Amino acid sequence: MEVCGMDEMNQTAAAVDDACCHTPGEERKSHHSDKMKQGLTSRLNRIEGQIRGIKGMIEKDTYCDDVLNQIAAAQSALGSVAKLLLEGHLKSCVIERIQAGENEVIEELMVTVNKLMK
Repeated sequence: MEVCGMDEMNQTAAAVDDACCHTPGEERKSHHSDKMKQGLTSRLNRIEGQIRGIKGMIEKDTYCDDVLNQIAAAQSALGSVAKLLLEGHLKSCVIERIQAGENEVIEELMVTVNKLMK
């Protein structure tokens, strides 16, 4: 199962530059463009379908190796979503917070990257 084509991947990656996660004086939250949200939501919907498919494979006693391959594909797809979000976070939120003198964002980023690398 392919999660998305390269064109969609490139379009979603291009929308990363529109992301901003922090506005001074406000609660921290993402501010992704509608295009970025649509791209990420589309990818997550596909991943959700993959997970349902994996569940169905287990219920049908599908050969373990086939199930494991689908799990690997779903993990890879989820990793792609994380990479896009991380890229947008680095290009906007992290840079903005460092420029604002909020250097603690580096420690926060390191914790997040360590979680993603597990």
